[in-house]
Amino acid sequence: MTMELRGIGREDWDAWYGTVIRAFGGVPEEPAEEARWRSLVEFGRGIAAVDDAEIVGTAATFSFRMTVPGGALVPAGGLTLVSVAATHRRRGVLRSMMRRQLDEVRAAGEPLAVLTASEPAIYGRFGYGVATQELRATLDTDRVRLTTPPGTDEVSVRYADPAKSLTRCEELYARLVPTRPGMIERGSQEWAENGIADPVSERKGSSPLLCVLAERDGELVGYARYSVTPGWDDAGPKGTVNLRDLEALDPPAAGALWRFLAGIDLTSRIHTGARPLDDPWQYLVSDPRRCDRRLRDGLYLRPVDVGAALAARTYAREVDVVLDVTDAFCPQNTGRWRLAGDGTGARCERTGAPADLALSVRELGSAYLGGEPLHALAAAGRVRELRAGALEAASAAFTAERAPWLPHGF
Repeated sequence: MTMELRGIGREDWDAWYGTVIRAFGGVPEEPAEEARWRSLVEFGRGIAAVDDAEIVGTAATFSFRMTVPGGALVPAGGLTLVSVAATHRRRGVLRSMMRRQLDEVRAAGEPLAVLTASEPAIYGRFGYGVATQELRATLDTDRVRLTTPPGTDEVSVRYADPAKSLTRCEELYARLVPTRPGMIERGSQEWAENGIADPVSERKGSSPLLCVLAERDGELVGYARYSVTPGWDDAGPKGTVNLRDLEALDPPAAGALWRFLAGIDLTSRIHTGARPLDDPWQYLVSDPRRCDRRLRDGLYLRPVDVGAALAARTYAREVDVVLDVTDAFCPQNTGRWRLAGDGTGARCERTGAPADLALSVRELGSAYLGGEPLHALAAAGRVRELRAGALEAASAAFTAERAPWLPHGF
């Protein structure tokens, strides 16, 4: 095979995106949905694998800034729209694109690479580890009652047009981004509008997207976006509230929004999208067993520059540890790194000192945002303690105050 990798220009869009669609099942998208993706893709960061003038592989990178423990926004390359034509599997196409993409991320000065996986089994061999978990649930609102926090009655909830309220909602979202690891800054109008995209083909019998605003004395303190799927049986209405987004600045605002959602007429359940593991509704419900809680992997992360990545975040307690890191796909990361830091900052430099812990870059990616404990990875044999006591100290230092969470896919 004479395959080459090259960047893509706007003139390549139809063939390039057509390759993506074919790889993901071949069902044509609505023109508006294709136009949405075209507005988001950064053409200077797209990759095409070409064989005899035919595009047989695709990948692209988004230029993100992501919150890490301590609140810093760190540049991260977001891998997306990865596909390989079925005619060209097992020929090294994916590996070649991943090699180029990570080299470009490093050259761009982005110490982290992130992705969401359509097939999780693919990405571990390229050094990506599961860094966040998603909580999904279905609340039986016929049987579950909410006890809302003090101050909830001082918050009013009203309907708003999703598009007309977008600017106010994005301003509130931006205030929340630094408060939770894994959240991504939405720095453009295209990404803001992506949050209210509502293709008819994806509604599956539900209503158009709805939005409510939570306000206190005229100030926006929260919002929720959702749809409703009507349903009936012989006993009466059994509609479902499909929650897409809920953001709130404080407990009363969150309580007011959840109370509103639980009380929508002709519905008997709330189905949540991906929520953080410590989402507060879990502590408001009368019966958590009737909330059908489920976990799913969310964001996958790998350090591209180990030293810069570990120095970019803070640590829950003082830490001074030497990590022996292996990285078969990006060997420039392989070696011993001394990490010294606390709640105010950190430094991470190469060292010749004896190692305290040994792990691969994949495990480092899983632990990086504070959601996957190093001691749990060690219990699975993925991290080795080389100095007694080092594991307990490092695991405690890597934890985050709030559960890391990716609020939307990409």
